[in-house]
Amino acid sequence: MQLAGTKPERKALLLVPELTLVIPTFNESGNLPQLVKLVDAALAGVAWEMIVVDDNSPDGTATLAKRISRDDPRVRCLRRVNRRGLAGACIEGMLASSAPIVAVMDADLQHDERILPKMLDKIRAGCDLVVGSRHVEGGSADAGFSAHRAAISRFATRLAQRALKADFSDLMSGFFMLRRDIVEDCAPRLTSSGFKILVDIVASAPKKLRIEEIGYMFRERLAGESKFDIKVGLDFLGLMLNKASGGRIPVRFIFFGLVGATGVAIHLAVVNLAMLAPGMTFLVAQSIAAVVAMTSNFFINNAITYRDAKLKGFWPLLRGLIYFYLVCLIGLVANVGVADWLYKLYPVVSISALAGVVMGSVWNFTLSSLFVWRKD
Repeated sequence: MQLAGTKPERKALLLVPELTLVIPTFNESGNLPQLVKLVDAALAGVAWEMIVVDDNSPDGTATLAKRISRDDPRVRCLRRVNRRGLAGACIEGMLASSAPIVAVMDADLQHDERILPKMLDKIRAGCDLVVGSRHVEGGSADAGFSAHRAAISRFATRLAQRALKADFSDLMSGFFMLRRDIVEDCAPRLTSSGFKILVDIVASAPKKLRIEEIGYMFRERLAGESKFDIKVGLDFLGLMLNKASGGRIPVRFIFFGLVGATGVAIHLAVVNLAMLAPGMTFLVAQSIAAVVAMTSNFFINNAITYRDAKLKGFWPLLRGLIYFYLVCLIGLVANVGVADWLYKLYPVVSISALAGVVMGSVWNFTLSSLFVWRKD
């Protein structure tokens, strides 16, 4: 059946899709048209749809996806505003599907779409999850990975395998296919922040999954820029700690704590340096160190912990910094008060300063989330 007013070449057959491809995007307008063509060729004879989940790309990826959908209604676009992150985009896309099978792949053309039929056949045969792997026979990441990135990926894979007791090789893969009902079951336990959604699904599944891998050659990116950076590593570490705690410690709080650890180092360095000044009292040195550490924590948290609600521009940053100081005021009072009290009892600078920092941390996190980086 054709849609009214359409041309035959627009491929507008109203078929219920068996497979939904979820494509998370940010600045991928240079790759998206070619990806649609490649997927169309690879999945000939399969009823499929593509959901492009775009994080409000400034390069017009969402606009392009919607333009493509006018000629090919199998392509849909979810444009997310004031929300960022690959994992959250994947979750929203998979939950927006009504197809019994969903797959996740990148838009950068590094994933080999030609293995999609093989992955689908394994799901049809009863497999729960099929992973496109760079580490089994037929797979390689030599073309698409730098040596540095490959080393990081191998380390993260070994860590995840031990933490999750997983028996497949490429836990860091962003290319996989699974039954949608598994996603529905996992959804309440999945973490929307971060990049490695596959690890989260495996860790959050209510039962052990039947998993198989298919090797593919990881290709070089042709257009756009890689999103792989140190934030990806921090996201992964936070996810592992979150799962190790049974999900009781939020990933964002873990990031906040990791940033706080850098603040501790800065705090201790400043307080010890300040104590070298003639006539300096510990109370004044502790106060100066606390303000310096808070300022450092604000900017690092803005870049990493709350990057999905990141404050940009001079005035938003200044306003956020002032709010951060205000909401941390009680924590600062507790910090300085407890530290000064301990120092009078036991005059050990580092221990007293550290005790003060710990006292204010939970307060700082709670009110920062509510007032400084709140999502309107």
